[in-house]
Amino acid sequence: MQNNLRLSGNLDKIFYKKLKKFVVLFNRYKWKSVAGLAEAYKPKEIEAGKREKLHETGHCVQIKRETPTFRMLLPPPNITGNLHLGHALMATIQDVICRHKKQLGYDVEWIPGTDHAGIATQVVVEKKLGKDCSLTRQDIGREKFLREIWKWKEEKVNNIREDLKKLGCILCWNREYFTMDKTQAYAVNEAFIRLFEQGLISRQESLVNWSCALESAISDIEVELLDMKGPTQVPVPGYDKNITFGRMFNIKYKILDNGTEDYITVSTTRPETMLGDVAVAVHPFDKRYSKYRESDGVCLMHPLRQQLIPLIFDDVVDPHFGTGAVKITPAHDRDDFKIAKRHELNPIQVFSTKGFVLEDHKEFALKPRFVVREEILQKLAEQNLLDSVSDHSMQLPMCSRSKDVLEYMIKEQWFLQCQQLGLNALSEVQSGRLQIIPNKYEVEWQRWLEDCHDWCISRQLWWGHQIPAYKARCNNENDKEVWVAAHDEQEALMKALELLKSVDISITRDQDVLDTWFSSALLPLSMSGWPKKEIKGHYPLDLIETGHDILFFWVARMVMLGLIFTGETPFKKILLNGIVCDAHGRKMSKSLGNIIAPQQVIEGASLQDLQKEIHASHKAGILDELETQKSLIGVHRMFPSGIPECGTDALRFTLCSHNIKNHFINFDVTECHTNKKFLNKIWQAARFVAAAAEDLEISAKVFEDFNESLLSKWDLWILSRLAHTLRQCRESLENFNLHFATAGFKKFFYNELCDVYLETTKNNIKLKSPEGYVQCSVLCICLRSALEDMQPFTPFICEELLKYIPQPITLDVNKFYNSSLEAEIEALLEVCEQIRQLKSRNQISRKHEPYLRLYAHSLKALSILQPHLREIKALTLTNNVELRLLQNNSQIHKDLTCYSTAGYMCSFGILTNELYAEEKKKAIHQTNANNDKLSKLEKELERYSTRWEDKGFRKSASSRVQEKHLQKIQQLKFEIEKIKSMI
Repeated sequence: MQNNLRLSGNLDKIFYKKLKKFVVLFNRYKWKSVAGLAEAYKPKEIEAGKREKLHETGHCVQIKRETPTFRMLLPPPNITGNLHLGHALMATIQDVICRHKKQLGYDVEWIPGTDHAGIATQVVVEKKLGKDCSLTRQDIGREKFLREIWKWKEEKVNNIREDLKKLGCILCWNREYFTMDKTQAYAVNEAFIRLFEQGLISRQESLVNWSCALESAISDIEVELLDMKGPTQVPVPGYDKNITFGRMFNIKYKILDNGTEDYITVSTTRPETMLGDVAVAVHPFDKRYSKYRESDGVCLMHPLRQQLIPLIFDDVVDPHFGTGAVKITPAHDRDDFKIAKRHELNPIQVFSTKGFVLEDHKEFALKPRFVVREEILQKLAEQNLLDSVSDHSMQLPMCSRSKDVLEYMIKEQWFLQCQQLGLNALSEVQSGRLQIIPNKYEVEWQRWLEDCHDWCISRQLWWGHQIPAYKARCNNENDKEVWVAAHDEQEALMKALELLKSVDISITRDQDVLDTWFSSALLPLSMSGWPKKEIKGHYPLDLIETGHDILFFWVARMVMLGLIFTGETPFKKILLNGIVCDAHGRKMSKSLGNIIAPQQVIEGASLQDLQKEIHASHKAGILDELETQKSLIGVHRMFPSGIPECGTDALRFTLCSHNIKNHFINFDVTECHTNKKFLNKIWQAARFVAAAAEDLEISAKVFEDFNESLLSKWDLWILSRLAHTLRQCRESLENFNLHFATAGFKKFFYNELCDVYLETTKNNIKLKSPEGYVQCSVLCICLRSALEDMQPFTPFICEELLKYIPQPITLDVNKFYNSSLEAEIEALLEVCEQIRQLKSRNQISRKHEPYLRLYAHSLKALSILQPHLREIKALTLTNNVELRLLQNNSQIHKDLTCYSTAGYMCSFGILTNELYAEEKKKAIHQTNANNDKLSKLEKELERYSTRWEDKGFRKSASSRVQEKHLQKIQQLKFEIEKIKSMI
C-alpha cells in the first residue's frame, strides 16, 4: 500500500505527514470481502437466513435493574387467515419503534399473540365444514366442532407466526400467547367474576344487534352500513333470490275520532316490522299534525292487528323524513326502543332468533321476515292502505361476518355497566396521564366515553370463553333462582348455597360465550400473568399502537378494565395509525377484489398465482361464489401483469413512507417496487465503497486517527448532510413521524450521497490519490452511519451491507453540521442542475464531448466557483470546465452550442464536437429555451414579491426568514436581467 502513496513533489510535507497517520499501512481488522456482494440487490437471497435467526433469538430475558425498559404488545391478529396489509403496517411500525429503542440501549419487551376471534373464526370454520363435508356445526355437535376449530387454530397460528418472521419482527416469541390458552382463560373468568360481584355485570333484557344467520348478538364493530342511493338488490342468507332495499313505503293508519274517515300516513322502510307497532309518532311542532296535539288521547287503528295504538308526540322524530309520521316498533329499532321507554309503551316482539315471524302473529306465523314483507305490502294494497312506494336513499345495517341484514332484538343478555368506567378512562386523557397520538382523536375518545352505554358482552356462539356464570335454582316449592359467577361448578355450588340458604339446589352453566373484545380488553393484564402472578415490571406497557378504527372497541376498553383492576392505565401512550387502502383510496375488500397480501408483495405473484389464491380461498369456504367472482375481476383489473417481487425491506420502507397518522393510507405496489430500486441504488453504492476500501486497503484502524483538517468542503458538506439526516431521523422516530425519516433517507442516499458526493470521488479513488483515501473513508463513515440509522426500517439489507463496510470510530457526526457551508454547496449544486437540464433539453451527451464555459457574474462568484471546478465537471458530465469573469455579455460567444444563466452566480455556455453539429436539428433552439426560462423566473419573482408585500407575512415571519426571502428576490431580479441581456 505504501507504494500507492507516492505523492507529487508539490504536496505539502505537513499534509503528507498527516496523511500517513490517516491511512493505516496494514490491515489490522478484517471485514467481509466485496466479492461476497452480488452485482444486484436480490431480497429473497439476503432475507431467507436472517428470518430464521430472528425467530431463534426472539426471546425476552431477565431485565437488569439499571437498564431502561420499553414494553409493547402486538395487537393480536385474528386466527381467521394470514396477515393482511393492515397487520403488516402495524407490525412494521411497532418493529421500527422497538429496533430504535434497542439502538438507544433499552431492553425491549414486545409480546406477540393471536386472538381467537369468536364470531369470525366460527363462521369461517363452519363455511369450510360445509364446503368440505356438506355439514353444519349442529350436524356434528359442539364438541366435535370445537375440535375442528382447534385444528384450524394450529394451522393459522403457524401461518401468522411465519408471516411476522418474514416481516422481520423482533418479537419475544417465548412470551407468545393465545387468547384462549389456560392463562388467558383464567384471567378472563376472574375478571368476569370480580365485575359480577361488584355489581358491574348483570343479566338484563335489552335491545341488541342480532344476526339471524348466526343466531347471536354481535358487536357494533361487526355492523357494516351498506349505502344505497335507491332500490338495491341484496343477497340475504336463507333466501333463494335477492331482496330489494332502498324503498320508502307510505302506509295509511286510520284515526278513530268520532267516526270520521281520517288517516295519518306513516313513512317506513321496514313494513315487515309493522306487526310490532305500539304507536305512531310525530314531532310536537310539526304543523301538519298540530290539530291532533290539542286532542286528548288520539288513537289509530293498526292496519294489520286491528288494535288501537296511540298517536304520540316526541321531538326525536325527524319531520323531514317522509311524511313526518313514523311507526314505533321498540322491539326492532334502537330509536323506537328509547321513545317507547320514555312513553312507557311495552314492546311487541315480531321475529324469532332465526328471523321468522313468531306464532303470536298467526296470519304470518313461522314465515321468513322478508317473505312476510311482500305479503304485508300485498294485503295493505288490497285494503287501499298502501299510499305510495318511492325510491329512498338509506344505510342498511349488515352483519359483517354472516352478510345477513341486521335485526335489532330484545334479548336477555349479560351487560357490563360502562358509564363510570368510561368517565374514568376519559379522565386519564383529560388529565394528561394518558396521551393519544395524534391528539385529534381525543374528540373521538370523549364522544364515546362521556356517555358510554352498557356493553353487551354475551354471544350465542360455541367458540369462545364460555361465560363463568351459573343459574342456581331451589328444587323446592319456592323455585327461587339466582345467578352466581365462579371458576367451576363446585365453587358455583358453594356460592349458591350461601345465597339460597338451601341444600336442595340444581345449577346450570350459561352456554353463551363472552364477546371477543372482553378477553382482548384484558390483554395488558392477562399476558403479564394477572391475577396469579405479580405483574410489576410487566405492567403498564409504554405504548399501544393500533388502527384508529378500534380506538373505542379495544383501546378504551383496555383502559377501562385496566383502571378498575389496578388503578393504573395499561399503557402511557396510544399511537393510532390509518386504515390501509388500495392505490385509488378504496378500502380493501373481497367485493372489490383489491385485497393484497404482504406475502404477494414480498415475493411477487403472477396474475395466475393471484387467481389461484382466490380459488383456494373459495375452496376452503372463506369466499363464497359471488365474492370469488368479484375478486377475480378486481385482481385482473388491478394487476394485469401480476405483482412484481419487492422484498420485505421495500414493503416496510413503503409502509413507513406514508404519514401513518392519516385517516387512510393508500398503498401502491408501484411505489413499493420503486423503493426496491432505491434499495438497489444503496446496494450499488455499498459495492462501490466496499470495493474501494478493499482496493485502497483501508481498514477499521484508519478511523482511529481521523483528522478533520484533511477534509475538503465537499467532505464536510456530506458529513453535514449526514448529521442533518440522522437528526431528522431520530426526531421523526421520537415523534412517530416515520415518513419524515424515510424521506430524509431517500434524499440523503439518492440526491446527496450517490448522485453528488460519490460522483465527485470516483476519479480520486480510481487514481488512488491522497484525496481518494480521505474520500473513501468519508464514504465509509456516511454509509455505515446512515445504514445503522436506517436499519429499523430496512433491517435485512442494512445488516447485510454493514458486513462489508469498514467500521469507523464512534464519531460525533452532529459537530459537522454547518448550515452556511450547506448553503454554499447548495448554490453550486443548483448551477450543476441548470447545466444538466440544458444539456438534456438539447440532447447533449458524452459522445458530443461537451466543454463547459462558466461566466462568473462577480468577483465573489468567481472566488466561490474556482475551487470546485473539478466537482462541477464530475457532476455535469462534461469533458472540461473553464471559468471566466463576465464583464459584459459580448464575452458570451454566440457560436456556443447553447447558453443560459445558472442562477444568480453565473451564466454558462457549452461547446460540442462536430458530431453534434450533424444532429443539431434535433436540439431545441436555445432562444426558445431561454425564453421559457425567463417566463418561469418572472413568475417565481412575482410569487416571492407578492408574499413579500403581504403584511401578514412581514408580521409573522422571523427576521431570518424575511432576510432569506428578500435575498431570493434580489437574486431572481439579477438573474432575470442577465438572461434578458443574453436573449
